[in-house]
Amino acid sequence: MLRLLGLVVFISVFGSPVLSLKKGECEVCVSVMDRFRATLSSDESSNPGKIEAAFKKYCKDLKTKENRFCYYLGGTADAATGILGEMSKPLSWGMPSDKICEKLRKKDKQICELTYEKQIDFKTVDLKKLKVKDLKKILSDWDEGCDGCLEKADFIKRIEELKPKHVRDEL
Repeated sequence: MLRLLGLVVFISVFGSPVLSLKKGECEVCVSVMDRFRATLSSDESSNPGKIEAAFKKYCKDLKTKENRFCYYLGGTADAATGILGEMSKPLSWGMPSDKICEKLRKKDKQICELTYEKQIDFKTVDLKKLKVKDLKKILSDWDEGCDGCLEKADFIKRIEELKPKHVRDEL
């Protein structure tokens, strides 16, 4: 009986999977948490209530994946659930962002499933090889339209026209 108890304790301690984040996991969570932490004053950073209020304010201007992250935590007005306390308390203790995201992943796995879309390198990409859907997405990301575009060549021409305005060459 004692051996069985020892075996159960051993398996529960050493048999559980390691839940630490690997590089690239929870990239949206870690990125948002790092940038949010940088906006906090020293007075706010030690008070969980002030952190939660500041996070809700911070989330108002976020878009796409980052807004979805805020939604999952309860930082948006339309959020159905709220686990802001799971974020604000460890943040007030000074816990690193990746560890906070590990804790949040235990509560809601969707948080770590959010990833940023790969950025297109306009210096090397051949627009003719992209799908029309991807060309439309480029224009949408730039908040530009393509009135009268019917064929792929029309979208490519519009992107080429707008490229100097939206794509900056690095020095």
